[in-house]
Amino acid sequence: MALNGHLETLKRKHMAMSEAVESAQRSPSTDDLEVASLKKKKLRLKEEITRLSN
Repeated sequence: MALNGHLETLKRKHMAMSEAVESAQRSPSTDDLEVASLKKKKLRLKEEITRLSN
């Protein structure tokens, strides 16, 4: 049961990170390094979700 709760938390964080990446890409004041950093964080979340799901 605790694992399912953790997975749901990770999925919510991943969705929030997706929105942050999209927002950063639309903002002219955001530099490419910041967008790349957000994408890496999003990928780490995705990898953790995949690892725990299997």
